[in-house]
Amino acid sequence: MSAESPGLSDRFHYWRRRFRMWRGTRPFWAGLLTMLGGVPIAYLPYAELTLGQLSLRMGTPTGAGSLIIGLLLITLGLTMWFQPIVRVFAGVAAILLALVSLPVSNLGGFLIGFLLAMFGGALSISWAPGKTAPEGSGQGAQSAGTRTQAEPEPQPEPAGPVVQAGAPRPEPHAGGESAPADGTTLETNGGRHRAG
Repeated sequence: MSAESPGLSDRFHYWRRRFRMWRGTRPFWAGLLTMLGGVPIAYLPYAELTLGQLSLRMGTPTGAGSLIIGLLLITLGLTMWFQPIVRVFAGVAAILLALVSLPVSNLGGFLIGFLLAMFGGALSISWAPGKTAPEGSGQGAQSAGTRTQAEPEPQPEPAGPVVQAGAPRPEPHAGGESAPADGTTLETNGGRHRAG
């Protein structure tokens, strides 16, 4: 094995970094919890547990509804992963389906699926994409708190009219208003606009 060829460890770290970057651009944990919540909701009404020689089946009259709710939750979890732009819709839909699963699917898959889907939906609604740093904000760029003395702070623009030195001042009229030096008239009355 030469020093130039990447080893198994290097490839693992490369794929791990790629996965972390992919995971950071979407509500990953929300999608995972929502999908995990859909599994017990869809599976438990069709499951047949055996305890010794006792066979226990937890089927409900609305078993098809449980299967549909579970599959929809799994689909919403995948939607959160691969279409993060609709994360709020998917989160609200996951919460509503989790609430519907309480009466339909054995208390929402014995509360396990219900809680997972509720947390997944809430995480999806609250997730927001991170803001990317500007290109010049690397280590060499200065932050706002570390400006040097040579760089002056930007001054705000004055709100009123700017009168330069040596410019003629407006002359007051009989109504207490002053007219601008360029001959235009003012449409204000003591700072207030005329109505009508």
